[in-house]
Amino acid sequence: MNRIVSAALTGLVAAVSLALPSIPHAQSFTGKTLRIIVPFAPGGTSDILARALSNKVGESLGATVVVDNKPGANGVLGSDLVAKSAPDGLTLLLTDVGGLTSAAPLGMKLPFDAGKDLAPVTMIAYSPHIAVVNPGVPAKTLSELVAASKTKAGGFSAATSGAGSAPHLAAALFAHRAGVNWVFVPYKGGAQAITDMIAGHAQVMFNGMLATLPPVKSGQLRVLAVSSEQRWPTLPDVPTVAESGFPGFVTGSWQGLMVAAATPKPIIDKLNAEFAKALAIPEVRERLVAQGAEPRPMSSSAFADFLKAETVKWTQLVKDTGIKAE
Repeated sequence: MNRIVSAALTGLVAAVSLALPSIPHAQSFTGKTLRIIVPFAPGGTSDILARALSNKVGESLGATVVVDNKPGANGVLGSDLVAKSAPDGLTLLLTDVGGLTSAAPLGMKLPFDAGKDLAPVTMIAYSPHIAVVNPGVPAKTLSELVAASKTKAGGFSAATSGAGSAPHLAAALFAHRAGVNWVFVPYKGGAQAITDMIAGHAQVMFNGMLATLPPVKSGQLRVLAVSSEQRWPTLPDVPTVAESGFPGFVTGSWQGLMVAAATPKPIIDKLNAEFAKALAIPEVRERLVAQGAEPRPMSSSAFADFLKAETVKWTQLVKDTGIKAE
């Protein structure tokens, strides 16, 4: 009898052992390579955040974490790569989630369904938009910018990090509220848009503070306002858009982390915990805050609720204003 029981137990252990490899490696990423896809060119907000976190997450996991910029189609190319990737947690998307939540309301046709093909892992950070102009623009306040916009033949060119992106929608919303006509020029990412702003090829821009603050500090761009609810600690002397005559105007770039939709929950939970831990490291947090981004880690379920609420918000906004992606 003992031999029978022993044999049965041995068989059971063997069966369990054979079954384990079929369960995606939720417990350990040790020795593996994780790829963070940033669907924009280097130098933008998403790219800066990905590079700030990659080494810390890699060290904690005992893995190699690489940042892979895949710009194209206003962020669609890189997002689609992740949506169609293996659901093993090794390919991640770090992006401004505004573009994902606004795509459907704007009627944009995507090769994937953001709500069905991507699974939320965690929010990463919030970076308020700052309204900036090329120093050649005769405006030092938003009211002066509005006045100058109304007198310039053809209107100012407004650079955006992509059609339908959060910065584009923020600028379009402001233009709608202010009653001005701007010519919106989409780029492959915020960094390229900033470069053309500095060169004078575009005159105005709403963009995430994290990527836009350096040229403001160097005097290459002039900041007029910040789109947060309260004045931002990094720019205490810069008024909010609301203070500047547009009450209730609050926008920003919300960066979040996504994986393929079929990724098992244990893997998502592991990644969520690791990125939250990296964001809590004092040197990382202080660095991001100093650059204009506020870490905002949250549970995957809370992030999912946020994405749904944002989709509802953009749907109503598009209905009320008639804003278009292009």
